[in-house]
Amino acid sequence: MTESFSHFAPAIPLFVGALLLLVTTGKLRAAIMLLAPLAGLLNLLVMPSEYSTTYVIMGLELHPTRIDRLSILFGYLFHIAAFIGALYALHVKDKVQDVAALAYAASAVGAVFSGDLLTLFIYWELLAVTSVLLIFARRTDESRTAASRYLVIQITSGVLLLGGAIIYASAGNSLEFNHIGLDAPGGWLLFIAFGIKSAFPMLHNWLTDAYPEATVTGTVFLTAFTTKVAIYALARGFAGTELLVYIGAMMACFPIFYAVIENDLRRVLAYSLINQLGFMVVGIGIGTELAINGAVAHAFNDVLFKGLLMMSMGAVLHVTGEMRGSELGGLYKKMPKTAVLCMIGAASISAFPLFSGFVSKSMIVSAVLLEGYSPIWLALLFASAGVFHHAGIKIPFFAFFYKPCKHVETAHEPPSNMLLAMTIAALFCVGIGCFPQQLYSLLPYQIEYSAYDVSHVLAQLQLLAFSALAFTWLKLAHIYPPELKSTNLDAEWLYRRLLPDFVFKVGGMISCIDQHIRSRISKIIMHLLDLLSQHHGSHGILARTWPTGSMVLWVAILLGLTLTLYYF
Repeated sequence: MTESFSHFAPAIPLFVGALLLLVTTGKLRAAIMLLAPLAGLLNLLVMPSEYSTTYVIMGLELHPTRIDRLSILFGYLFHIAAFIGALYALHVKDKVQDVAALAYAASAVGAVFSGDLLTLFIYWELLAVTSVLLIFARRTDESRTAASRYLVIQITSGVLLLGGAIIYASAGNSLEFNHIGLDAPGGWLLFIAFGIKSAFPMLHNWLTDAYPEATVTGTVFLTAFTTKVAIYALARGFAGTELLVYIGAMMACFPIFYAVIENDLRRVLAYSLINQLGFMVVGIGIGTELAINGAVAHAFNDVLFKGLLMMSMGAVLHVTGEMRGSELGGLYKKMPKTAVLCMIGAASISAFPLFSGFVSKSMIVSAVLLEGYSPIWLALLFASAGVFHHAGIKIPFFAFFYKPCKHVETAHEPPSNMLLAMTIAALFCVGIGCFPQQLYSLLPYQIEYSAYDVSHVLAQLQLLAFSALAFTWLKLAHIYPPELKSTNLDAEWLYRRLLPDFVFKVGGMISCIDQHIRSRISKIIMHLLDLLSQHHGSHGILARTWPTGSMVLWVAILLGLTLTLYYF
């Protein structure tokens, strides 16, 4: 066992902070919210770059903490995200949200530093339990039902993870969490468990269903942790699995169509999150050093620019109480700072040069070309244009620059802590975009790569220009889909409409069959009672008075038969 007493396990400061929030109030609680992530980050900075702990419990060799170049970057990311999220939520006076947010961040940190599958399972389930509180905390009927569905799906993912780990270990493998692959015993169960949290197609609706129903501040935390832990798990256990290339391409493309017609702007960003996860999954599936670096770098950047967009939309919701694009517009007049910060996030997610999305997305696209996946490259180009269309243009346009809405007169900038949190995220987006080598130096593999060559920059600018022209033409020609005051269901239809209807219909059929069977049984019982009444009733045969002599005769006959059978 390798240990050091100059630092704590990476998740400890955040867990301690969450516990302290239970017994503190006011400014002290606010201070703990901010200091816990900073203490955790400082603790991580002084830890060795290669570090592990090993314990043997009931014959099982466990590695509760394992630090290497892959895990430590996610550790840095999660502490930064926890600090920004805590700052953004500083004005909230809700103990449930505060405790859940820090415990959720601690669970994410613990998961990426887990060196074995059993420890990973524990943190995997803690992620589900702590994150669902941020959805319940909104305290609406919609949030409660969405949270219930979310929890069932997340717990199912954990059960699959545990089942896969048991099968994997039963085959004589160590529980140590390294590369697993689909061919390993239990590999498919682990793959699906990670896939649920990664929002694979048809397994993604927990995200688009629940995230928009969370609290204003809770959605920022949700965006940062669950899916990125899953991306880490895929990179650790299934790098180079070619199936992921095609799954990732689907993830990058299909959300575009739903995001374009979606009215709820936070739901648009939820679809956009799946789109960005698709790029990461493609990189993991390719599995080369450049591709893995691109996937991990894009995960790092996505937390920041998607968090910035979620925070800007959260600010709009906080001020106006409205999130439907059809009911917003013109807010730049009263919320100019928020509008500018939102546009920085939009430029970053759209991969504009000099913004963070460009320096990571280009790595993945380059890796796809180098490995000869031309159709996937075309799909990613389409996805890049689509994300600029719905997240880069639609979000700021309908929230801030479309026709003035009824909320303009009463709108104002959000609290200063929210603006400061958005500003920090925006500085990261610009800083990483302008100085990418700082991020590149932290990636799992040390390779030479430059995003800013002429071909990358010109290709991306052309793509963005054509996407902008397409949006403009569609609006001017009145072809662009209108913002409908409705909720769009994609695969959610299966369990929100089809499954309930199926259950009700089957229940009705079972009820009819049950009534028919009960009726038949009742008739049979009544018939038997009639027969019994004929013999044993007050006027039945056996109720008559029989002479004593006849009864003695019958007893003698029965006794004689008994003796005969006994001796012969």
